[in-house]
Amino acid sequence: MTDHVHDLRSVREATDRLLTAVAKLDNAALAEESHLPGWSRGHILAHLARNADALVNVFEGRPMYESASARDADIARDAGRPLEEQLTDLRDSAARFLATTEPAQDWSRTVELRNGVTDLAANVPFRRWVEVELHHVDLNIGYELRDLPGEFTDREIAFLADRWSGRPEVPPVTLNASYGGQVWHTGGTEGTPVVLEGPKDELLGWLAGRGLQGAHLAVMAGDGLPELPPL
Repeated sequence: MTDHVHDLRSVREATDRLLTAVAKLDNAALAEESHLPGWSRGHILAHLARNADALVNVFEGRPMYESASARDADIARDAGRPLEEQLTDLRDSAARFLATTEPAQDWSRTVELRNGVTDLAANVPFRRWVEVELHHVDLNIGYELRDLPGEFTDREIAFLADRWSGRPEVPPVTLNASYGGQVWHTGGTEGTPVVLEGPKDELLGWLAGRGLQGAHLAVMAGDGLPELPPL
């Protein structure tokens, strides 16, 4: 069972790491390209702040975003702000999110996220942890997939493997960690089975469409590295 208290503590720690790293940048650095095509570092920081507020909406029973276009417009509006404004917004929005989780509530209830996706309230802290950790990597400021906490990497691999399970456009894939002995399975039931092996950060990179996206994974069986749909 998900331990939302543990995950909220992890969100705080990941947010602190992010804020410390971003504070070392300057205004010019925020305007530079991130690892995400078409997004500057400022876009990523704006997205993280607005995502925190969106999750407040989720906990309080409102739509996560007013609309997809409003979400995109808010990110574009806030992307060009100077460093101090970005830091203040990141810090304040993170505090609002955490404050929303403090009152006693039914963590087993179902909440609605984007695009009709539903989940248990207890899983939302992990989803926020994912946002903070992966987008910290996306900033392209020296925090890499291999720097992610080991527990986070294991859980996110399992989460994404489950996300791509049953997808007819993805062949059956077995993921073998080259250390630790973990094995995950994903994909559908059609096509030639594929076996991939490599370090966990490379497995996560392939599943999440980040880093070198599995370029260094060994294809132990099958027709090569499958292409995954976008997240």
